[in-house]
Amino acid sequence: MTEQWKRSAADHPHAVHVVTTSLLLAFTVGGVFLTRTVAAQESLVLWPGLALSAVACAVLLRRHSHPLVVLLVTTACIMAEGFIGYLMTPLLMGPMLVAQYTVSLRPDRRTTWYSAVAAAAGIALTGFIATDSPHEWILGLVNPTAWVLTAAFFGSYVRVRREYAVARAEHATQEREEETRRRVIQERMRIARELHDVVAHHLALANAQAGTAAHLARTRPDQAIAMIEKLPEVTASALRELKAAVGLLRQDTDSQELAPAPVLEQLPQLVETCASVGLDVLVTREGQPRPLPPGLDLTAYRIVQEALTNITKHAVTLSARVRLAYTPHDLTLTITNEAGTHPAAAADWAGPSRGYGLLGMRERALSAGGTFHAGPQPGGGFEVACTLPLPSSEKSTS
Repeated sequence: MTEQWKRSAADHPHAVHVVTTSLLLAFTVGGVFLTRTVAAQESLVLWPGLALSAVACAVLLRRHSHPLVVLLVTTACIMAEGFIGYLMTPLLMGPMLVAQYTVSLRPDRRTTWYSAVAAAAGIALTGFIATDSPHEWILGLVNPTAWVLTAAFFGSYVRVRREYAVARAEHATQEREEETRRRVIQERMRIARELHDVVAHHLALANAQAGTAAHLARTRPDQAIAMIEKLPEVTASALRELKAAVGLLRQDTDSQELAPAPVLEQLPQLVETCASVGLDVLVTREGQPRPLPPGLDLTAYRIVQEALTNITKHAVTLSARVRLAYTPHDLTLTITNEAGTHPAAAADWAGPSRGYGLLGMRERALSAGGTFHAGPQPGGGFEVACTLPLPSSEKSTS
């Protein structure tokens, strides 16, 4: 019901002003009769008070477009009623208090308080002249002045609250925009990592297979033909993963048409693909293997894939060891290339400005809340090691 009333009031603002002004006129007229009754003065003329109250309430319809003029007119009407002999009660001063409240809502604070002081001074002067005995000054002088200042304070308080609400809304909008921008950047970086890992891995394997086949074409044509026959498998796998990665950017892509994200269970296929280009990979597992969340499983697979791709592109000794160590709290991945890595390869691995392989692996590990380290070994070779936190047993079972 409250929301319905708010919508109706927003749709018919003029009708709301008319109704509220009519109600205020009724209270003000009541104040005129109450003052005449309390004062017990039969000689007090009634119609000037009613006329002045009607004028004061009527001009309130323009209080939003001309607030200072309306305040001036209502103050003059109330002062005239005071000089006639009416007691300036809150009921009688209602139009003036509403006008003062409206002026106090304006952003110009200096105008607000200048107008409040001027109105209070006018009411105080009226009360001082119209009050005969000093003991009546509280009702005729202090009380009306206090009501005027109270309306000014209340209007200023409402204005400050509205300004604060607007500032909070603007701040919240800026925060939402910043959060949206940050998420877009993170999503772009994630997709860029996916595309880099897919393209770099499969193109490196395809390039190695093509180069090896060209080298063996004259001396061992059978092996060259067998290696060339495996090229469609590598390119088909690359196309499937590219379709899955690019499909994330298309809203109209059917999720059933996309290939599932690779996981650690597909390491044998990855090792077999690496073996087709002559890279001998030994995979060892320690501890009790556990099912991983999809995102963490993909992160672990991509790190192993990128490390093996770098070995394929840069290493002289085409052999690698992949170690998966499971503990109750984390999974440690260690990919090691034996001694014999070309010095330029170590520089390419260690220099983030030369490529995005190490940078992508580091970003994946850190985004999962883990640690990452890569560098040459003291005895030769290169090692990539990262630790990925695993969800607790209670969370995984729940």
